[in-house]
Amino acid sequence: MKSNNFLILFVIIIINTFSLNHSNSIEADVFVQSTVNRASQALSDKYSKDEKIEKLKNIASETVDINGISFYTLGSYRKIISEEQKKKYQKLFRQYFLKSFSSRLAEYSNPEIEVISKKKLNENYTIVSSKLVATEQRPEVKIDWRVYTKNPENLLIRDLIIEGLSLARTQKEEFSSIIQGNNGDIEALFKTLIKFID
Repeated sequence: MKSNNFLILFVIIIINTFSLNHSNSIEADVFVQSTVNRASQALSDKYSKDEKIEKLKNIASETVDINGISFYTLGSYRKIISEEQKKKYQKLFRQYFLKSFSSRLAEYSNPEIEVISKKKLNENYTIVSSKLVATEQRPEVKIDWRVYTKNPENLLIRDLIIEGLSLARTQKEEFSSIIQGNNGDIEALFKTLIKFID
């Protein structure tokens, strides 16, 4: 898929927001920063690759709004497909999303994120600005996190904006291109997702 490069960067970064205990209300910037050390534990050398993948999948299932992202990336097509197709799409997208980040991220260790600031957009969303610290292998990267804050006891990641580019929007455009390139047939997207999952 065309967005694989973006997905790779996405998965390197998004794990830094996982594995936080949501039993108490927490600010979005604290949510992002305080999870960095805990998230890195999942990438510890003491775990095998398979163990890392399973840990990452479990964490993501609990903390990322996968269903919300799935419907956003489907765009206007979500209004015209059947309920059965929506259920199928949600199931496939979840498998696609979890495999995308967990399998790729398991190859990395301890990406360092530093939170810089936050900006509350409204009651539902806060943008947290941060940076992926530069190393000898990669340059510094600016990352903005779109955090869903409607329920302060259960913050969720809805999107990452990397150097000004929304990953959710990029995925939405890619999916739309696949569907449009197949005369509006949603099954073409399903086949693409299944191929990736398998």
